Amino acid sequence: MAVFAAAILAAAPAAAFPDRPVRILGGFAAGGTSDIVNRLTAEAVAASFGQRPVVEIRTGANGFIAAAEAARSPADGHTVVQCSTGLLTITPELPGAQMPIDPARDLVPIANLVHSTQVIVVSARSPYRSVAEVVAAARARPGTLTYASAGIGAVSHLSGARFAQMGGLELVHVPYRGAAPGVLDVAAGRADLIITNLGDVAGQVGEGLRLLAFADGIGSPRFPDAGQVSEALPGYAISGWFGLCGPRGMPEAAVARWVEALRTGFADEALQRRLLENGLTPRFEDPARFARTIADDRAMWGETIRAARIRVE
Repeated sequence: MAVFAAAILAAAPAAAFPDRPVRILGGFAAGGTSDIVNRLTAEAVAASFGQRPVVEIRTGANGFIAAAEAARSPADGHTVVQCSTGLLTITPELPGAQMPIDPARDLVPIANLVHSTQVIVVSARSPYRSVAEVVAAARARPGTLTYASAGIGAVSHLSGARFAQMGGLELVHVPYRGAAPGVLDVAAGRADLIITNLGDVAGQVGEGLRLLAFADGIGSPRFPDAGQVSEALPGYAISGWFGLCGPRGMPEAAVARWVEALRTGFADEALQRRLLENGLTPRFEDPARFARTIADDRAMWGETIRAARIRVE
């Protein structure tokens, strides 16, 4: 009887979750794709939790300031952090990168939530009208075509590096402080191309930018006539995503509570439409499947980084 009573008491906190305000930490500035996903996530779980989680922004260190705050928080499920492609699969593979925590050791995956559609774009005035034309020009004039990125080690940087590797091309990398200035320079013709989130460029396609192809092997109903980079470079497919992680040691019951709330919330058709409007695709993955995605992408990006000899100085 005593053992039975102890078991009931031990289970009580998990059964009561959440019993105080819930926080979703974000590592990037308000108004961007990351922040949009976090605020939709808060909406998605509000009904299940009986409260709308507070989205708190802790910018800096490519998302690691927010991740470190989550890792230091009580591991009871009331504080979680958005985990992006860069945080979990790129930065840990970058030689010279400074990480206040080890995400593989200090965080536990809860769920993957959305796929960030990747595209290759050029200026609307560019002579290139297909990926095949870009590849042909790069092969004809090695070291002259430039690709912009959101900075050293960003998904857009490694996407361009992988594009060059798989095509046997010599491209010049031009890093910027974020995707927006890089996109502006591509539109102005000061850089030849960028591979980035659809949400970063969708509003300018047909105006300052020309969308050549999707780079993720999936595409988007917003641009049904656009092909895939893999048609010119077989096997090329890069993926961006946003999920949620909690502190290491988070109880299985709390993880399960989050998973069910997220699964239900992200199945809502109205929320899915809002994601699509922002260049995002619903991509729910439970903890086990999310862990496999993290492992697979980390292996791919690690290979890309080593082949391109990329490091943070």
